[in-house]
Amino acid sequence: MSPRLRIILALGSAQTLAWGSTYYLPAILAEPMAHDLGITSGNVFAAFSLALVVTAVLGPLSGKRIDRHGGRDVLAVSNIVFAAGLATLGLATGPLMLWLGWLVIGIGMALGLYESAFSTLAGIYGRDARGAITGITLLAGFASTVCWPISGWLDAHHGWRVTCLFWAAAHILLGLPLNRLMIPVGIQPAPETAGKPQSRERTGSGLTMALLAFVFAATWFTSTAMAAHLPRLLQESGLTAAAAIGVAALVGPAQVGARCLEFVLLQRFHPLVSARLAAIAHPVGAAGVMLVGAPATTAFALLHGGGNGILTIAKGTLPLVIFGPQGYGLRQGLLMVPARFAQALSPFVFALLIDDFGIDALWLSATLGVLAYAALSLLQWTVRGLGRT
Repeated sequence: MSPRLRIILALGSAQTLAWGSTYYLPAILAEPMAHDLGITSGNVFAAFSLALVVTAVLGPLSGKRIDRHGGRDVLAVSNIVFAAGLATLGLATGPLMLWLGWLVIGIGMALGLYESAFSTLAGIYGRDARGAITGITLLAGFASTVCWPISGWLDAHHGWRVTCLFWAAAHILLGLPLNRLMIPVGIQPAPETAGKPQSRERTGSGLTMALLAFVFAATWFTSTAMAAHLPRLLQESGLTAAAAIGVAALVGPAQVGARCLEFVLLQRFHPLVSARLAAIAHPVGAAGVMLVGAPATTAFALLHGGGNGILTIAKGTLPLVIFGPQGYGLRQGLLMVPARFAQALSPFVFALLIDDFGIDALWLSATLGVLAYAALSLLQWTVRGLGRT
């Protein structure tokens, strides 16, 4: 096995665990947590939103640390923090410990999710990290597919507390060795053009950063909203509950399929090409559902899933290709601050829209997708060389 493949497999597996045991946990455990602790499920999701806000605030600091010292130790520490947060949840006796557990998990998410993994790969491979970034997102795309059934089975047979403690142990016994022993330090290379005049890429960095930050915020808002409400939205289109769940389940395979397409074919092109295609996919699918109704739901799920899968990769590759590996971690952390806040707000905002407008709530996510496409198109005027893509 080549060193590059070993790193991709190790980091991809660790990311699958990180996402499946944190970001995807409330979907399975929010209700039993709330019932046992005598609170509403909204209280649990509010604590989860707190975790996302903490991640937004601490993300740039984590990225800066990776820029200076490499990502291996940051990722390893994230497993310890995740384990502490999950153990706190498993031992919670009331709302205070629940909120404390999610706060700690939010710190772990700032240290150990995609942004840190992408920054680590940028430090190891520099501008050649695109394929490795695609590889780990391909593996971690199965996080919900793998971890939801495990969490569901453990909850059904042993309760939500044991489920949290199981994932805490998994971080110590599996995630920590993978990140600490299988990943090189990954100190980023020195600037390639020291002493030379700044390129158009650098002089236009302010507008470029603003455009990228908007794209990431808009697309993460939609991604999180769909993750929380897609089955309910599909029922609003006319599907039964069972059919809605079945169609919503197509999102996962569509994400993985799109990432395979990126890995095999789209890597030949500038990542802006695939990003623009991905950004417009959700609006096209949403328009079909709003105009046609239930018959268009399968196409919508596939388009949304495929677009979301590629946009996850674009969040890592676009800053790398545009700005290079120098300072990548800090830049990635800053770019994701608006996205994390949008992500924290989206389930609540979209729930209100569905209550008031039903399926027409998709007008908001479709509009955000069109605006993201426009922002990506505008980048060709602000970054050197993108006009030739």
